[in-house]
Amino acid sequence: MDWLKGKPRFGEFFGKYKYVLLVLLLGVCLMAIPGKKQTEQPEQPAETGTDGESVEEQLSRILSQIQGAGRVEVMLTEALGEQTVYQTNDETNTDQDSNAVRRETVIIANGDRGESGLVQQVNPPQYLGALVVCQGADSPAVRLAVTEAVSKVTGLGANRISVLKMK
Repeated sequence: MDWLKGKPRFGEFFGKYKYVLLVLLLGVCLMAIPGKKQTEQPEQPAETGTDGESVEEQLSRILSQIQGAGRVEVMLTEALGEQTVYQTNDETNTDQDSNAVRRETVIIANGDRGESGLVQQVNPPQYLGALVVCQGADSPAVRLAVTEAVSKVTGLGANRISVLKMK
C-alpha cells in the first residue's frame, strides 16, 4: 500500500514539470523520425565561375563585349591552381632543449557519417601569363582596353599579357 502514497507525489511532480516533460517527449519523437538522405554533389573543377563556366570562357565572353574587339579567345597559364587551406589546431610543447609543434587538421562530420576538413580559406589560382587573340587587336585602343580588363581579372601586369590579332 506504500505505492498508493507515492501517487499524489507523482501527480504533483507531473503538474509542476508538465511542460518540460512535454518538450523532452517531443524531442525524443523528432529524433526517432528518419531524415532525408543528402545526395553528395560532385565537385566542380577548380577554375569555374558561379555558373559553371571556366575563367577563360567568362573572360572571352566579357572581352568580346568591348567595343571593336569582335570575337575573342583567351588562354591563361597558371603558376599555382586554386588552393584550399584547412583550419588547424597547433599545440606547442616546450622542453628545455627543444620546441615541438603538434598540428592537427580540424575535422567535421556530416550527416552521412562522412568526414571532411574544415575549410579556412580558398586561395584563387595564380597566373603566369595570358594570351588574348581577338579580331580588333589592330586598334591600339582595343589592345589597351583588353589588356587592362585581363589585368584586373587575373592580377597580371601588362608585361605578362599578350593581345594578338585574330586571322
